[in-house]
Amino acid sequence: MKARCFERTWNCDGPRRRSDGAARKVSARSQNGRGRRLRDRVADALKTLSRRAPLALLAVVATVLAAHAQGADPYPSRPITLVVPFAPSGGNDIMARLVGERMGKALGQQIVVENRAGAGGNIGSRQAARSAPDGYTMLLAFTGTIGINPSLYANLGYDPGKELTPIGSIATSPAVLVVHPSLPVKTLRELIAYAKANPGQLSYASSGVGTVVHVATEMLADAAGIQVEQVPYKGTGPGITDLLGGHVKMMMPPIPAMIGYVNAGTLRAIGVTSKERSPLLRDVPTIEEAGLPGFVSEQRYGLLAPAGTPRPIIDRLNAELRNALADETIRKRIVDDGATPQPDSPEDYAAEIERDRTLWGGIVRKLGLRVE
Repeated sequence: MKARCFERTWNCDGPRRRSDGAARKVSARSQNGRGRRLRDRVADALKTLSRRAPLALLAVVATVLAAHAQGADPYPSRPITLVVPFAPSGGNDIMARLVGERMGKALGQQIVVENRAGAGGNIGSRQAARSAPDGYTMLLAFTGTIGINPSLYANLGYDPGKELTPIGSIATSPAVLVVHPSLPVKTLRELIAYAKANPGQLSYASSGVGTVVHVATEMLADAAGIQVEQVPYKGTGPGITDLLGGHVKMMMPPIPAMIGYVNAGTLRAIGVTSKERSPLLRDVPTIEEAGLPGFVSEQRYGLLAPAGTPRPIIDRLNAELRNALADETIRKRIVDDGATPQPDSPEDYAAEIERDRTLWGGIVRKLGLRVE
């Protein structure tokens, strides 16, 4: 048997040994060769990893996101607050509770109506606008808060156009001019004559400074050439209460808030502000018919959310609002209250808001109304 070959040359075929110096040179060359091969393998491995790392990282991120999505609570996972910026019992409150109940059932979560009255609707509107844009706060908006107030108030404390985003319209409603039965008038002409004979003595209730009730009544007074005294309240409901008690003599609120009192005979209807007579008040003429040509006033109700609310949530809320307005029971309730359902898209409602701002802003400036 051959002896083991130790530190021999590559063509070593026997036990002949090299000198110590030659052996060290051969060993160094071998180690250097193995080192180069190892470095080459490491470099190749790093290149492969660098090419594959982005794909691997994306796969990991996708897996984490998918797991998070599966574990996230579906919307909505808790009750939703619907802010009404006026006191209970007015037109805004009626609309909010009507659609809110139906939408809540469809969404599987309660919609809680929260009345935050004050400053012509600005307090509640500002609170809603400053809420988290997560789909758990909505605002019951109407023509006064988003169409009139931006032109009437020197400082709203927030920007409706930038801090709120439309969900959709609910309905439009004309108003009805009513008087306390103790006032000795039955027609608009008699009311105008009474006001002229008693300057400064005809007081009217409004649902707050800057509301449609306020501005439309001032518009009527301007067209009729009479003087009236505004008594502002924190909503339509408190104003109606004082009107029923005779503390004020006149009011022009939306039909939904007043129809029951007119039908009961506790208040007297003088005229409606729509272009045509209301189907619910066939015997009551329009203000135009009664003596003021061209006088028309309607207000729109709708839902808004804080700006930045995700579009999928806006679309879900709009869909459920439209479903609510398509419900025959809801539609009948709205029509029976003297309003007209107006389902639309967020974009359509945004266009209506812009038209209201232009129309009512012009009226506010014409009448010289301003609140500092």
